[in-house]
Amino acid sequence: MNSRIAVVPGSFDPPTLGHLDVIRRAAALYDRLHVLVVHNPGKEAMLPIAQRLALLEQSIAEGDVEGDVVVASWSMGLLVDYATDVDAGVLVKGIRSQVDVAYETPMAIVNRHLAHVETVFLLPDPAHAMVSSSLVRQVAGLGGDVSPFVPPAVARFLDPERAAR
Repeated sequence: MNSRIAVVPGSFDPPTLGHLDVIRRAAALYDRLHVLVVHNPGKEAMLPIAQRLALLEQSIAEGDVEGDVVVASWSMGLLVDYATDVDAGVLVKGIRSQVDVAYETPMAIVNRHLAHVETVFLLPDPAHAMVSSSLVRQVAGLGGDVSPFVPPAVARFLDPERAAR
């Protein structure tokens, strides 16, 4: 596997500025970056996968992300199966807290065991450290302004009336 190719997996439901920050920084570190929308059977999605893909592509295009970035989805099999298919040697995960570290560490160990894929953790920009997709869904669901937490493309999609002002 190629350690110059990486995958940033996530549900991206919806994409946040924290996600875009991790994508931007990872794209600068690797020759090719796959941003992978994965289906999480443990979560009920707000947006269909096709919409998340479109919002990610638009956010990446508008967000000064430089590099070879591929946006794709994966819903069958293990994450490391996708990594193997695209010859990626690295998974990049953004972590915001000790809770994320505790959750991600066992998966990183298993992924390394299963497919010799390493996991790299990126700490968030402090401006985005407390933002999560679930928080954005809650604020949007209650009619609040999510524009401080999401890329402009996502803000326009979630609240077209506010974006038009």
